[in-house]
Amino acid sequence: MSFELSAEHEQFRRTVRDFADKEIAPHAAQWDRDHHFPVDLMGKMGDLGLFGLTAPEEFGGAGLSGEEGGFTSLCLAIEEIGRVDQSMAVTLEAAVGLGINPILTYGTEEQKQTWLPDLVAGRTLAGFGLTEPGAGSDASATKTRATLADGEWVINGSKQFITNSGSEITSLVTVTARTGEVDGKPEISAIIVPAGTPGFVAEKAYDKLGWHASDTHPLSFEDARVPEANLLGERGRGYAQFLATLDDGRVAIAAVAVGCIQACLEHSVRYAGERTTFGVPIGRKQGVAFQIADLEVMLAASRALTYRAAAMKDAGAPRAAFKQAASIAKLYASESAVTATRIATQIFGGYGFMEEYPVARLYRDAKILEIGEGTSEVQRMLIARGLGLPVE
Repeated sequence: MSFELSAEHEQFRRTVRDFADKEIAPHAAQWDRDHHFPVDLMGKMGDLGLFGLTAPEEFGGAGLSGEEGGFTSLCLAIEEIGRVDQSMAVTLEAAVGLGINPILTYGTEEQKQTWLPDLVAGRTLAGFGLTEPGAGSDASATKTRATLADGEWVINGSKQFITNSGSEITSLVTVTARTGEVDGKPEISAIIVPAGTPGFVAEKAYDKLGWHASDTHPLSFEDARVPEANLLGERGRGYAQFLATLDDGRVAIAAVAVGCIQACLEHSVRYAGERTTFGVPIGRKQGVAFQIADLEVMLAASRALTYRAAAMKDAGAPRAAFKQAASIAKLYASESAVTATRIATQIFGGYGFMEEYPVARLYRDAKILEIGEGTSEVQRMLIARGLGLPVE
């Protein structure tokens, strides 16, 4: 299996980089300062086709198959946007991976026709509500409940840290909920809850350490009623469906991390060539040059692991092999990104501590990469299990 990018992929990368440099980079710092979610940008990203890379043409997507590298294209787009703004990169990652793909993979034809055209065009966004105050890495501890009554699901509970869940263009959130018990274990199902459903509230947005321009809310459900037909996929398969969704998401988060490391490298090389001490550029000092060399090594390794996992997804690799590759890419790339931002900030010295310099935002944004879509600890557990170790 080859992990080299095709000529088409390289051309696509250049197109997205040009878009990111023109439409996102000039505004990213201000959006961050203002905690502003740029709704108008979603339409521009939709016009470029970024939300529909893996969606069929009948829903307005590009219809890229695995053989055509559709998932790899998505990761390239996320990487290039993450290079200038991680908030917008994770918005794209969540919009496709957690919003569009579950409906595309598990939805009925009616659900697809109802929701996908607007989601693919960037006219609307969707979130996926899994995490709860007492159920994060242990998602099977879900307490949100949904009971059937008169042909409707009645949902009660809460979710937290949900991306794209409360913007003015959010059209739905898919939530996991207990819908019963099977052999004494909770039956977890996924249910589509449209925005504006009585009893469903996207609470005040979080005041976060980073990703200030990303839309993230806690959600509450109090006797929120939706039609029985809003069940997504099979009843009782919601947890299994989401675990499969997370595998894809881990590779996409790795792509965000690659973009972050790329940005750290570019800013550090530029600064090391401009900043002088004792009459020479600091890049001539081994202490600085060697750190920048380490950034290049981390970038090359993280990118290779990410592209390998994406290529496996596109090639339809066995689930167990892809799952292992996804966790490896996510673990290494996210931890490398956090290290890269620390190195870049150190190279900038006192200026790196000032918000007017981009490395400060990179530093704040990177930490969540080790947490979202499964913490580093969870990735190590999954990798160990993949090696046959019965770790708990």
